[in-house]
Amino acid sequence: MPINDRIRDKLSQLPHKPGVYLMRDRFGTVIYVGKARALRKRVSQYFHPSRRHGWDLKLAALIEAIENFDVHVVKSEPEALLLEGKLIKEFKPRYNVSFRDDKNFLLIKVNLNDPIPRFTFARLRQQDGAKYFGPFVSGGACRRTITMLRKKFNLRGCRPLNPTERDYKHCLYGHLQHCSAPCVGKVTLDEYRQKVKEACHYLEGQTGEWEKELKAKMQNAAKSLDYEKAARYRDMISDLRETTRKSRKFTRMPVKLPGAIDPGRDLAALGKALGLAAPPKRIEGFDISNISGTFMVASMVSFLVGKPDRAQYRRFRMKSVVAQDDFACMAETVRRRYTRLRSEARPMPDLILIDGGKGQLGMACRELAKLDLAHVPVIGLAKEFEEIYQPGERTPLRLGLDSGALKLLQRVRDESHRFANTYNAELRLKKISESILDELPGIGSSRKAALLKKFGSVQQLRKASIKDIQQVPGFGKKSAEALKAFLRTRPRSGKSV
Repeated sequence: MPINDRIRDKLSQLPHKPGVYLMRDRFGTVIYVGKARALRKRVSQYFHPSRRHGWDLKLAALIEAIENFDVHVVKSEPEALLLEGKLIKEFKPRYNVSFRDDKNFLLIKVNLNDPIPRFTFARLRQQDGAKYFGPFVSGGACRRTITMLRKKFNLRGCRPLNPTERDYKHCLYGHLQHCSAPCVGKVTLDEYRQKVKEACHYLEGQTGEWEKELKAKMQNAAKSLDYEKAARYRDMISDLRETTRKSRKFTRMPVKLPGAIDPGRDLAALGKALGLAAPPKRIEGFDISNISGTFMVASMVSFLVGKPDRAQYRRFRMKSVVAQDDFACMAETVRRRYTRLRSEARPMPDLILIDGGKGQLGMACRELAKLDLAHVPVIGLAKEFEEIYQPGERTPLRLGLDSGALKLLQRVRDESHRFANTYNAELRLKKISESILDELPGIGSSRKAALLKKFGSVQQLRKASIKDIQQVPGFGKKSAEALKAFLRTRPRSGKSV
C-alpha cells in the first residue's frame, strides 16, 4: 500500500533531532511507540518500499496498519528513551513488548532524616521525606557512580537502618576504609551528614572538579603507560557524566502529542451525534474508584478542544459516603464540583461525561437539577457495549466502533479512569506505611503492596488461606505460614491496612 499524501508531507517536515514517534492505525489508536536519535531518518525507514517485503511478518503487519504518526522532539537520546517508556506504559501499543510491564527506571534515594543516612536504589518515588535523584537510563552507570561516591566520601553501604558496633565487626566497607564508620564513633554524626550532603551536591550535577581530578589521573596513568588504569578512569568519567546529565522527567504524556488524528473533526461529529447546538469545546469526565468500599475516591478530568487540559483535573475523596455505593459517590462528586463552579461564577462545561450507565447518569442529573444546572448536557458511557445514555432517552445511542466521536468519548472515559485509579493507588501506598505488617520482620513495601492489591485489607488477609497467600508474588509456603502465624498473634482491633 503506497504512503498517503499526509504521511509524505509530514515526513518531509521531520527534523534531524532525537525524539519519539507514535504510529497510529486508521482509528487513531496508537499501535507502536519508538525512539530515534534522528527522527527523519528513523521514521522514514518505515515507509521505504523494501521494508514492506521483508522477512519479518510482524514488522510488515505494523507497516501495513500505519495510517498516520505523531512525533515529539526532545533534547537528547536518553530523554527519548525515558519518554518512550512512559508512553508505552500509557498507551500499551499492541506492537510493543518492552516497557509494558510495571518496571521503572532506576532512582537513587537518600533520606537525610535517617539516623545514619545511606544511598539506596528505588524504582518508585514515594512521599516519605527522602530525596530522589533520577530516573537514570543507564542502571549500570548509576550503580557504578554510587560506588565511586561511597569511596570518595567514605559513605556506608551496609543495609541496617541504624548500624551498631556489632554490624561493624562484619563490615567490609569499614575494614577497607571505604566507610568512615559513624556507627562506632570514628566520625561524629554531624560530620557524616555533611559528607552525605556533599555527595548529594555531586548527584545534582556539581561534578566539575571531580571530573578534572579523574581526567588528571587518567592522563598520568597514560603517561606511565598504564593503559588499563587510564581506561578505568575514562570509564569513571563516562559513568559520572551519564549519571549527572540533566534530563527532563516525563511524569505524564506531553500535551503537544495529540490524542487523535483530527480532534476538531471528532468534536464536530460528537456534537452532531448528541444533537448539541455546537461541538463541545470543554468536556469534563467523571469516574469512581474504590476497593471493597475502602479508599472511595473520584476523579474529574477536563478535555479542551479534544485534548487533555491537565491543569483543570480534580480528584475527590468521599466525605458523606461511608459504605460502598458508586451511585452515592457519583452524586457527591458532581454536587461538590458544580456547587463550587457556581459559587465561583465560573463557566460550566459544554458536556459532562459520566463513566457508567443509567444509574450513575440518573444520580448526576438529579444533582445538577438541584443546582439549577439541568440545561448542562450530560451523558453516560457504559463500557460493556460502549453505549451512550442520554437523559430522557429510553434506548442508548450506539455509534460505530470506528467513529471518531466515540473514540473521543473513550479517551475522556479512559483518562478519568486512569486518574481515579492513580489517586486510589496513592492512598493505598500511603496507608501501607501505617500497616501492622510493618511489625513483621522481613516484609518490604513491595510485598505489602502485593498483599494489599490481592486482598484489599488486613481483615480480608486474615480470612485468606496459606494457599491464597502463596499466590501473591514473593510469598512461598514458609513466608505464608509465618504471615498467618503473625496475624494470629495480633488483636483484631489493631491498625488495618
